[in-house]
Amino acid sequence: MNINLSSRPAAAGQDFKRVEAVSSVWIRTGLMLASLALPTASQALEFGPDGMFSITGFAEVSLTYVNNQCLSGGCQFSPETDRQRVWADDVVPGRPLGRRDVTFTQVQPYFGFKYDLGKGYKLNAMYSQRWRDGSPDVPGFVYEQNVAVSHEDYGRLAIGHMTSRTWNLADYPYATNLSLSSAWAASGAGYRMLTQALRYTSRVFDVADGDLVLEATYDRGDTAFKIHKPRFIELWAHYGKGPLSLDATYQDTRNGGPVAWGLAPFKAVGYQEAADSKVGESGQSVVMIQAIYQYSPQIELSGALRRNRWSGAYAAIIDSTPPAQWNNMWNVDWGGTLNGVANPGYPATSTDWSVGVRYRMDKWSFSTGMAHLGRASTDNPSERGQSNSVLVNTARVSYEYKRGLEFYVSGGVLHYDKQGLSPLSLPSNASIENIDSRVTRDGNWIGVGAVYTF
Repeated sequence: MNINLSSRPAAAGQDFKRVEAVSSVWIRTGLMLASLALPTASQALEFGPDGMFSITGFAEVSLTYVNNQCLSGGCQFSPETDRQRVWADDVVPGRPLGRRDVTFTQVQPYFGFKYDLGKGYKLNAMYSQRWRDGSPDVPGFVYEQNVAVSHEDYGRLAIGHMTSRTWNLADYPYATNLSLSSAWAASGAGYRMLTQALRYTSRVFDVADGDLVLEATYDRGDTAFKIHKPRFIELWAHYGKGPLSLDATYQDTRNGGPVAWGLAPFKAVGYQEAADSKVGESGQSVVMIQAIYQYSPQIELSGALRRNRWSGAYAAIIDSTPPAQWNNMWNVDWGGTLNGVANPGYPATSTDWSVGVRYRMDKWSFSTGMAHLGRASTDNPSERGQSNSVLVNTARVSYEYKRGLEFYVSGGVLHYDKQGLSPLSLPSNASIENIDSRVTRDGNWIGVGAVYTF
């Protein structure tokens, strides 16, 4: 049985940071690929008494060609503006569509510590951070910075910074092996990064001739917010029996800031403490079931179903000093009123699913996946993307060159149901390979890369 209890490498090409191609792109990529191919003595470095300290991690580089992208700066007037703001809806007129070359690098080391306390108790500590294209993944947040005490009979208790199961399991191994991370793990109503979390993981129970693990996680977020206090609760259940691996997660949150970005950190309803008295409450939740079935030694089948819920959040100015600062709003009826509230936010729900198949042959692996982010149900009289959906298909071929080093070729196509604002499950109108739903219904990409796990 393989139960994932920690963060794992992200999918190839997940959440690309786009840059214009330059003449040196092939040189940079070639040098990185060459460095990854250097021989190594082992996959992990352990040192100190009884291997008390360890260093593991991964590094990745890729080069991808994406069609149907807006050239010369993207489609949106203000690329960094949140899609929930109505002034972000418009695109630059006449911006030509074409192909862009995207280079991407990421590296994430894990620094571990372990100590045997005796009588079956063990002490562990972990620190880990991820850098994308040379910068911290999310400035101000780390992936792992926690300590834990465990016992084989009583389970494991951890406290500190950690990642949620809702993201962790969706990203690896599920979406990674199908090249679906940007479409599946980086979307929906879940949060990824936790900063003040307390997590209890049970021991392994023998249930119906299978293995069952239960887990509960709590995070209080930013405690400086006294009116709209943040609260994060996540429940996880894993069941494994023979070729079947089944994971179910439920994440329910209050005042974490409304998002549809599965990579988001959980912190507070606003950017700053001063906004606490000027905004309303918000909440969201996600229920997800994922299954992997080893049909044969070569063939692996997978499927997932996810239900998203958002409470909505009205739009309000929290600082009128020019330029005016707005709150984190969600699914707003701009210019409308509801129960005396101007620019009200409306609740919304949506259902997403994905499927995949993977075939392994010696050092080769072939996979294909499909993800569908559905239309949302809401009473909002304004169109904010709720009537749109997207279907993504991917294919991936990988080769394990040597222990820890994998080369891959991956590609995909997407199709929006209609041209306009993207589905509510997506964080932006161009979050999948920067293909903007406001200017095109279709797009495709192909890329090459390498991942080295140490």
